[in-house]
Amino acid sequence: MSSQSTRPTSTRPAQGHPGRTIGILLIAIIALFAIAFVQGATSVKLGLDLRGGTSVTLQPRIAPGESGKVTSEAIDQAVGIIRQRVNSLGVAESEVSSQGSGVNRQIVISVPGDTGRRVVELVGQTAELRFRQVLAEGTANAKSLTTDTATATLPAGITADIAAKFAALDCSVATNRQAGGGDDAASAIVACDRVGINKYVLAPAEVVGRDVSKAAAAIDQQGAAGWYVLLNFNNEGTSKFGALTTRVTGLATPQNQVAIVLDGLVVSAPRINEAITAGNAQITGSFTQTDATDLANVLKYGALPLAFDRGEVQQISPTLGNDQLHAGLLAGGLGLLLVVLYSLLYYRGLGLVSVGSLLVAAAIIFALFLVLGETIGFTLTLAGIAGAIVSIGITADSFIVYFERLRDEVREGRSLRSAVETGWARARRTIIVADLVSMIAAVLLYVFAVGGVRGFAFTLGLTTVVDLVVVFFFTKPLVTLLASQHFFASGHSLSGFSPRSLGVVQSNSNAENAKGGE
Repeated sequence: MSSQSTRPTSTRPAQGHPGRTIGILLIAIIALFAIAFVQGATSVKLGLDLRGGTSVTLQPRIAPGESGKVTSEAIDQAVGIIRQRVNSLGVAESEVSSQGSGVNRQIVISVPGDTGRRVVELVGQTAELRFRQVLAEGTANAKSLTTDTATATLPAGITADIAAKFAALDCSVATNRQAGGGDDAASAIVACDRVGINKYVLAPAEVVGRDVSKAAAAIDQQGAAGWYVLLNFNNEGTSKFGALTTRVTGLATPQNQVAIVLDGLVVSAPRINEAITAGNAQITGSFTQTDATDLANVLKYGALPLAFDRGEVQQISPTLGNDQLHAGLLAGGLGLLLVVLYSLLYYRGLGLVSVGSLLVAAAIIFALFLVLGETIGFTLTLAGIAGAIVSIGITADSFIVYFERLRDEVREGRSLRSAVETGWARARRTIIVADLVSMIAAVLLYVFAVGGVRGFAFTLGLTTVVDLVVVFFFTKPLVTLLASQHFFASGHSLSGFSPRSLGVVQSNSNAENAKGGE
């Protein structure tokens, strides 16, 4: 006769109030959806690759003998300024990056949604702001600057070379009014106005963009000036602008005008009636609210260190984005379905816990996507969907670690209620360490990567945190509740805790073979 030893049963008390823990989590989920409802978030915001948008390449303009100006530092500075301009407009999931090397480096701007074209127009401006005295003024296609046809006398400060450039420039031609900057602040220039009505000969600049400390759009509430841009100068700019306006006051027209030149085009050329020494000025020019706001944002973050030519412009259609979205969702759905089938076939009734946990995790993630879309501008990209799909595997790993530890405890002779606690105590450390590794990888990717990879990293990190929340506040409490049910505690054949499921008994055929061998 043989004896069989049994291990002592529970040495750990059951978790208190598992139902209350689950209830608190469900209330938190409802609160997240309530916040999204209050914010007006009814759908997840989609990125460039899923809802379409605009992508443009900017190529540095290299003048003869100036290739040395296109340095890595200049490109990086331009990327930083352009990124600030995009962020100031609140455009979410926009990407500004550089590619290539040396003088072949380019800047690539990708903007999602219908506002892409306007943003691309804005961020590519060089924002080279100059204040120049007007030396001469004429119509858009004037051919002469002479004030005395008999002696061909030119106005003071204008050379024959400048006069020839004035005669050759036809500002009624639209291509001659393409802003691009690149004008030499230290030399006199010939420039058109923005609408092609007048052209000017302008003296060297005496006040430039770096002399501006602030810029803001404003509207004339009392007069009929409409929208304008208000500038505030720093100390040096205040001094230089005061000296310029003091000198031109009282001169004959048009020498008593100061032209405001942006990217080589005259925005306005107001007449100076008195010296302006208070350190501020206005740029007027029949602006709309959008024009004034865009110009203020460009000036606020300073001039780009280089002039750029627009290269390839790509319009990503919403149709292609929808196809990619459907493909991503299909892949995620198939992955989720496979995990559910595996859980139900292998863990039987216990697999229902996995299904419930995955549904709770999906609800939390969806609510967070809605809320974060409104609060921090989060948008879901194809890379983000990939991160969410990977998270399904991470969540499934957490279930498997706990369930296998739980079944090991039962297999070793503990009651189910005791095994729930001892198994959890041994499994949670492994779960935390595994998720911590995923979090470290997500943080490193987010910090050191750019573009779509950051979207993948953010989603991966977010869903990993959600996994920990679900396992601790839903999966474990739910298993504690189920352990008290007769269906599971009795080891029903469909519970996942039957002797055959646990591998502690042999099948009938194996038992017969073993008996025959005796």
